[in-house]
Amino acid sequence: MAADLTASDGEATPVHIDTSKASIARVYDAFLGGKDNYEVDREVFRRVREVTPEAAQLAWDNRQFLIRVSRFIAAETGVTQYLDCGSGLPTAENTHQVVQRIKPESRVVYVDNDPVVLAHGRALLEENSQTHFSPADIFEPARILQDEIVNRHLDFSEPVALFQLGTLHHYDGERPPADIMREYIDALPSGSYVAISHFLDPETEEYNELARRMEQAFLHSPMGTGVFRTRDEIAAMFPGLEFIDPGLVECADWWPTGPRLNPLYPVQHCIAGAVARKP
Repeated sequence: MAADLTASDGEATPVHIDTSKASIARVYDAFLGGKDNYEVDREVFRRVREVTPEAAQLAWDNRQFLIRVSRFIAAETGVTQYLDCGSGLPTAENTHQVVQRIKPESRVVYVDNDPVVLAHGRALLEENSQTHFSPADIFEPARILQDEIVNRHLDFSEPVALFQLGTLHHYDGERPPADIMREYIDALPSGSYVAISHFLDPETEEYNELARRMEQAFLHSPMGTGVFRTRDEIAAMFPGLEFIDPGLVECADWWPTGPRLNPLYPVQHCIAGAVARKP
């Protein structure tokens, strides 16, 4: 596994890791209280936390959404193969752990090109013959869909579960995210499922200002990405798909583990997710 990266940046720092620029995976690790991050990553967390003390809730809601979505697909559908884009760093209950507990035959291919994530991915390969890792750019669907590792372990003539969880709001290229998703979705067979979580601009007087302040904190941080899009903009990332009830909602409200006894924090209104099926 990768070394403890919270140590001071010295001789132990792998030379292929750029510690002058924040990494999406390492920033999320910092949000979740992990140890695989550098000072530059923790600076992003601090800047967002200055805007809202509950900033870490964004990452926790995203992680819990992933767990519930993985459990749903494994338990309630016939899908046994998963393409998890932007897998990030290991924490409790990763996709393969959730789905293989329910259906041990499930195959998971993680895709991420962060060097620290790659180190964890290599270790994962040694531990689990049903879990694989491809070091590719998730925002280049043509390359992912032609990737040797992806095609060796996933059969695109059978339904696939495609995850883009906490990724598309960090895309900073010229191509619209909806176009990226359309290319992925066009390649999926009927019966496939797509799950997306994304920073949300709630478009309400109560929470809009908070979303915009967090967006500016992300964009002017060392990471430089983190766009809060509207519900309609996020819904456009599911072209031609049928939403699974309850549709596109705040991540915390997508089939929570029990009745809600406490109101959501304001920040929880600023990340949304959905699962949809390809007819």
